[in-house]
Amino acid sequence: MAKKTAGGNAAFHNFMNDFADVEDPLERKRLALEAIDNASFGWYHVRTIMIGGVGFLTDAYDIFSVNLGVSYLAYVFWAGNIPSSTETLIKVSTSVGTVIGQLGFGYLADAMGRKAIYGIELMIMIGATILQCTAAESPAISFPAILTVYRILMGIGIGADYPLSSIITSEFAITKWRGAIMGAVFANQGWGQFLAGVVAMVCVSAYKGPLNVTSSEGCHGECIKACDQIWRIIIGFGAVPGMVALYFRLTIPESPRYSLTEDAELNADNEKNSDAIMNDSNINIDYKNQDAVEREREISQDASSQQVEDLTPPKASFKDFCHHFGQWKYGKILLGTAGSWFMLDVAYYGLGLNTASILESIGFAKNDNIYESLYHQAAGNLILVCAGTIPGYWFTVATVDTIGRKPIQIMGFIILTALFCAIGFGYDKIGSGGRLGLYIVAQFFQNFGPNTTTFIVPGECYPTRYRSTAHGMSAASGKVGAILAQSCIGTLKDHGCEAKGLPKGCWLNHVMEIFALFMMLGIFTSLCIPETKRKTLEQLAEELHGEVDVTKQNYEKKYKEESDINGSSLIEERASNMV
Repeated sequence: MAKKTAGGNAAFHNFMNDFADVEDPLERKRLALEAIDNASFGWYHVRTIMIGGVGFLTDAYDIFSVNLGVSYLAYVFWAGNIPSSTETLIKVSTSVGTVIGQLGFGYLADAMGRKAIYGIELMIMIGATILQCTAAESPAISFPAILTVYRILMGIGIGADYPLSSIITSEFAITKWRGAIMGAVFANQGWGQFLAGVVAMVCVSAYKGPLNVTSSEGCHGECIKACDQIWRIIIGFGAVPGMVALYFRLTIPESPRYSLTEDAELNADNEKNSDAIMNDSNINIDYKNQDAVEREREISQDASSQQVEDLTPPKASFKDFCHHFGQWKYGKILLGTAGSWFMLDVAYYGLGLNTASILESIGFAKNDNIYESLYHQAAGNLILVCAGTIPGYWFTVATVDTIGRKPIQIMGFIILTALFCAIGFGYDKIGSGGRLGLYIVAQFFQNFGPNTTTFIVPGECYPTRYRSTAHGMSAASGKVGAILAQSCIGTLKDHGCEAKGLPKGCWLNHVMEIFALFMMLGIFTSLCIPETKRKTLEQLAEELHGEVDVTKQNYEKKYKEESDINGSSLIEERASNMV
């Protein structure tokens, strides 16, 4: 019996231990993967979605709650008018940390294993969130600087969650509904944004008395105290969901797809199996002398070892990574996943992190009363999330395994191109109501479109040895797009407004036109991605990256040997027992 592996819980079952009585590691892996891929969808998968999804609920809450929190920070530290450079710094800092986390932890998950680091990202997020809530200004410390450092640290944890949750969910999901399961995990981002709006509304309502003053009167005394407490509550609440899921993440088993890809036991046991086969063959060879038998045994061992070495993919290394993806047939896939995510996030985060100011620009949240203004910002955020974001996510979940990933992504980019063109070029003609309506539709098709599929496809289309690294690179390119949107394109919404005596956001129409250009470019990068629906990860690795499924080869080889030795009746009997 093989040695049992550590880990396993109600959300991530240890399938390898179910077949610990199978000595051959390749056969043990095949049976474990078959059990994962062919299982019926059930409560086990719902629990997997919940534990994986909690991370993305926390991610989205932490990222987008700052959109609401900045409005309160402005009254506490800047008398209601936060400098645009400071606002941009606070918002962009999370994305900077996210890039670091995606690249760093993406590599570590392939180098050290999924189990070794899953859960660390939640601990980083929880710790950084608590630190943010306790941050304050002092003569020796700049508040924006210390808050930025904490948000970069939190961003590292958020970034780590992208490749880790994606590939772990992918490697534990059933083939038939893998896209839906991964999409449901990612869809928790919508609930995170929803929760941020709810917490903000509850807090504003609870502090209505101190906040019920006009902007002309100014926010002083109790009003400042109320705003200071509200932003800390909003930011701090993001630590709660992560604490719930931490135990389950720390106790997952190692992914069967990773464990035996990296396990040195594989080659050792293959050599042992070769010895056993030769020993069985030698029993019936009575006409050879001992020297001849020994020579035949050595030749067979060398041939068997060479065959396994030829079938096994190269060991992961920087040199092999560059060589593999340096070939266009493989590199274009990375270009497709990374390029599409970059194009999408320019608009997605450019809009999402500026929701409050966009709502004001289109006339929804403008009000001289501080309470009314803050309440309408939170309410407007909830309207956008409930009307566009959440339905968009779940439309993808419902259709991604039937329509396919690639058609949904290309369709989304085409529709978003048209929508941003309509908002940008028809900005003054369609009015504030029309702009709000089109903005909601754009939110819907971002999520029933490339925002979800750019997360799903990289978790499926790469070989096991580089799945996390490539997903992290793809996700990081998206966050580079987010940084570009926030630091460069997003700030253009106020370009020349003050000099011309116009209100803030006077250049928003041209920003929408720029977003339309990036959506159009996303159409072309999407042509480079493969369709991955309802294919096993091993099948995709074989079709897209030329990797041979050694478990399948081993299984077929055993059947052939049994057929030669015992006849077809034994093969049929054993095959029926393995179904």
